[in-house]
Amino acid sequence: MSKPELSIVILNYNTKELLEDCLNSIKKHEKEVLLEVIVSDNGSDDGSVVMVKNKFPRTRVFEGENVGFAAGNNRVRKHVQGKMVLFLNPDTVVKKGVIKETVAYLREHKDVGALSCKLVLPDGSLDRDTRRSFPTPWVTFTHLVLRLDRIFPRSRLFGKYWYGYVPESTTHEVDALQGAFFLTWKTILDKVGWFDEGYYFDAEDIDLSWRIKKAGYKLIYYPKVSMLHIKGVTKGKVKKWRKKVPLQQRLKLRMAGVDSMERFYRKNLWGQYPLIFNIFMILGIRIFKLIRKAGVLLSYYTER
Repeated sequence: MSKPELSIVILNYNTKELLEDCLNSIKKHEKEVLLEVIVSDNGSDDGSVVMVKNKFPRTRVFEGENVGFAAGNNRVRKHVQGKMVLFLNPDTVVKKGVIKETVAYLREHKDVGALSCKLVLPDGSLDRDTRRSFPTPWVTFTHLVLRLDRIFPRSRLFGKYWYGYVPESTTHEVDALQGAFFLTWKTILDKVGWFDEGYYFDAEDIDLSWRIKKAGYKLIYYPKVSMLHIKGVTKGKVKKWRKKVPLQQRLKLRMAGVDSMERFYRKNLWGQYPLIFNIFMILGIRIFKLIRKAGVLLSYYTER
């Protein structure tokens, strides 16, 4: 049997219903490209693994403890057989043509190292995290602190993080792609080192994008095809599943997100700025972490 052109890797943690919907959507369009599907399970206790084995016998499942997004995806790196690898979230629904067209684009554009299609939220709007700029100090300040990209989304000065000044229907080069749909070559992953397991949750996709771009490749946002992204389930952001996510998990993931900010800055940006500025940036991140923790606690107890 020929080796698959594409390996779809799905990291799962207690999202059985969503995972089943995702796998069913892939199954509908699996003939578009010669592919394999691999599920890496992070210690789910909701019957996810049994469901996959019973309903999707051709899907390979690899189990382990909950080691986060980066290490969870890397768990299957030795088992991937495809020339291309698509990291796909279980809270996505694949539509007709998505697999075929994105694979074709990557195949035909040798200077492109990774790409994402257009991800659409349940309300029909663009998932803005699909295309992002690197979180440099200015971009982070305007996005997280002043939130000016919400007020002036189409400004090149203030709306850079989400590329609000570029029409969402335009194919264009970006700095970073979202891990919910991250298509790249296995040779590139092997070259740059897959995901950095120093990240537990969040920013590992930005870090991988940074290394792919540093290796000389373009990253592309390709909106000619689109798919649904429910988003935020594991963080407890989606109302339907919110009560299934305990406070401890919400806090762990939200705090890990801020820790990832600090790791990314220290790893990739520290050497570009004076020491005093770096100290100021780290202090700001630590303060932001306290604010985010307070917000998570307030949100949780308000729901009770």
